[in-house]
Amino acid sequence: MEKIAKISVPGGVRLGSVATGVRYRGREDLMLAEFPSGTSVAGVFTRSNVQAAPVRWCRRHIGGGRARGLLVNAGNANACTGRQGDAVAKACARAVAKRLDCPISEVLLASTGVIGEPLESKPLIKGIESAYGCLSGNKSRWYEAARAIVTTDTFPKAVSHRFEADGASYVLNGIAKGSGMIAPNMATMLAFFFTDAKVSKTSLGRLLRNAVEESFHRISVDGDSSTNDSVLLFATGAASEKPLSSKGLRRFGEVLRKAAGELARLIVVDGEGARKFVTIEVKGAVSKPSARRVGFAVANSPLVKTALSGEDANWGRIAMAVGKSGERIDAARLAITMGGVTLARRGAAVVLGGSDKRKLSRHMRAREIHIGISLGVGKGVDEVWTCDLSHGYVSINANYRS
Repeated sequence: MEKIAKISVPGGVRLGSVATGVRYRGREDLMLAEFPSGTSVAGVFTRSNVQAAPVRWCRRHIGGGRARGLLVNAGNANACTGRQGDAVAKACARAVAKRLDCPISEVLLASTGVIGEPLESKPLIKGIESAYGCLSGNKSRWYEAARAIVTTDTFPKAVSHRFEADGASYVLNGIAKGSGMIAPNMATMLAFFFTDAKVSKTSLGRLLRNAVEESFHRISVDGDSSTNDSVLLFATGAASEKPLSSKGLRRFGEVLRKAAGELARLIVVDGEGARKFVTIEVKGAVSKPSARRVGFAVANSPLVKTALSGEDANWGRIAMAVGKSGERIDAARLAITMGGVTLARRGAAVVLGGSDKRKLSRHMRAREIHIGISLGVGKGVDEVWTCDLSHGYVSINANYRS
C-alpha cells in the first residue's frame, strides 16, 4: 500500500508545523491549521468515559459548526491531567484565537501521546507563535503536518483526492496518526479532513459519521480505545460560493468514504510491530452489525493474532473467537477459509491436498492475509481490518515511556 499520497492543495487551508520539545527532540510535534471565515466543521469523538481535555474542549464548541483554527500537538495526550489540563487547552485555544483574530469557540484542539503526564502551556504557546509565522498553503506543508502529528507511527499518513461535483473541481485531503491503542470505539486515532467545497455543518456531520462507520469503525490493532480519539472534517468553501447540491453531496460522500478507508488501512498497516494486514470477512450472520461483532471477536483475539504472526493457519483459534463473540451462529454450518483455501466446512476440518497446502503456505507468508467466515444463520455480511501481534508490539509498548 502507498504510504503517503501525491498531494493537491484545497483552497483556503494554511498549515504550519514546528518543534516545541515537549517530548521529542529534533522533530516537529505541533501543527497549526488556519481556515477562512465561514468554514464549516463536523467531528466525531471517542466514546471512552475517560476523555482528554482537547476532546472535551471540542465537544463544547463544535456545535456552532464554524472553525477558523485547528491546533494539534504530539507527545503528550493532555489526558487525565485534571484542571491543569483544561487550563492548558483553554490557554492554547486563546493564543490561537488571538493570532487568527477569531472567537475562541472557533478554535479546535487535538492531542496525542502519553496519558497522565502534566502538560505546560508555555512551550505550546511559543510553538503557536512560530507555527503562525510559517503558515502556508504550499504542498510541502501537508507532508510536514502529517509528520508533526505522529507518535509511534513509522510513517506519516496522508491522502489527497481531486473530484468533480456540480460542474466544479474540488480537493479533499486527509491526514491521520495511529499505530497503537487502536480499537473501533469511535475513531480510534486522530484524523483530519479538509475540503474546499461548500458544505453545511449538518451535511458535514452526516457524511462524516457515514464515512467513519465504513472505515475507522472497521479497524483494530490491539483492542484498546484511546482517550483522545478525534476525527474532524473542515469545509472552507473556497473553491465555489455555491453549496453542493444533493447530487454533489453524494459525490463528496463517496470521495470522503474512500479517503477515510485509505487512512484506516494505513493505520492498520502501521500497527505497532505489525507485519501482516488482515481482512476478516464475515457472512451468513443474522445482520450486518452481528457480522461485524464476530469479525472483531476474531480481530481482537491475541491467540488468533499471534498465530498469524507465526504464519500458522490455526483455524481452531478462529472458531474459538467466533464462539466467544456471543453472536448467533450455527456451529454445524460454520465454514472458515484462509486465502481462499477452505479449512473448515460444516463445523469440521477439511483434509487439504498438496496444492491447497502449498497455496495456504504461500498466503500465510504474504503481507496481506484474508480470513473468510460463514456463520450459516442469515444474510448479514461485513468485514473488519486488523493486523498480527508480534514481539515488536510488546517491545514498543514496554519501552513507550522510557
